Amino acid sequence: MSIQHHSNHPYHLVDQSPWPILGAFAALTLVTGLVKWFHTFSMDLLVVGLVCILLVMIQWWRDITREGTFQGCHTNAVALGLRWGMILFIASEVLFFVSFFWAFFHSSLSPAIDIGSCWPPQGIKTFNPFQIPLLNTAILLASGATITWAHHGLMSSNYDQCKQGLLVTVILGMYFTALQGLEYYEASFTIADAVYGSTFFVATGFHGLHVIIGTSFLFVCLFRHLLHHFTVGHHFGFEAAAWYWHFVDVVWLFLYISIYWWGG
Repeated sequence: MSIQHHSNHPYHLVDQSPWPILGAFAALTLVTGLVKWFHTFSMDLLVVGLVCILLVMIQWWRDITREGTFQGCHTNAVALGLRWGMILFIASEVLFFVSFFWAFFHSSLSPAIDIGSCWPPQGIKTFNPFQIPLLNTAILLASGATITWAHHGLMSSNYDQCKQGLLVTVILGMYFTALQGLEYYEASFTIADAVYGSTFFVATGFHGLHVIIGTSFLFVCLFRHLLHHFTVGHHFGFEAAAWYWHFVDVVWLFLYISIYWWGG
C-alpha cells in the first residue's frame, strides 16, 4: 500500500510491496504442484499453490483499491497509463490465441497421412455445434449485452442498473463454465487423441480459463460497486473488466465458427 507524498508530478511512484515476490513463489508452487499432480495424482501441493495465489491476489488487489479509491494515487496520467497497459495486455492475449488457431488450421487444411489424411481424424466423434456449443455462444453474446448495460447504468449514475447488469453477467459466466465442464465430461475423445484432441482442448480450455478469470474480475467489480468505489469519472477497474470480457466474447465466436462448426 502506498502513502501519497507531496510531489510536483502526476505519476504514482509505488512503495515497496511484498506481493510481487510472494506472487512469484506462489506461482512456482502452483506449477510444481501441477507437475506433481500429473505424475503422482496427488493434489496437495497444487491446492497449497492455489490458496497462496488466491491470498496474494486478494491482498494485492486490496492495496491497489486503497491507492486508487481512497488515497487519490490514480491521477489522470496514471489512469492513461493503466488504459494503455490493459490495451497492450489484451493485444498480447490476441496473439496468444492466434497461435492456437494457427496450429488448428495448419493441421486441418492439410491433414497428415498419420491421421488418415482427413479432418477430423478417423475415429474422432466431434461435438454437434448446434447443441451445447450454440447455447454457450448465446450465453456469451447475452453476457456481452448485460455488461454493456451495466456500463451504461454506471455512466448514467444508475446504481441499481449497474448492479443488476454485473450480477447477471457473473451468473452467465458461471453458467458458461458449468456447461463447458459438462461438455468436457461427455467428450468421446481426449487431449491425447491425435492433433484434433490436442488443438481442441488446448484452445477451448485456455478460453475457458479466460472465462473463469473474467468472471472473477467482474465479481470483484460487483463487490467494489456494492461498496460504492466507482463513480462516473473514476471507474477504470470496471472498464478494464468490460474490455476483457468483450475480448473473451470475440475469441469464443472465432472458436465456435472455426473449431466447432467448420472444423467439426
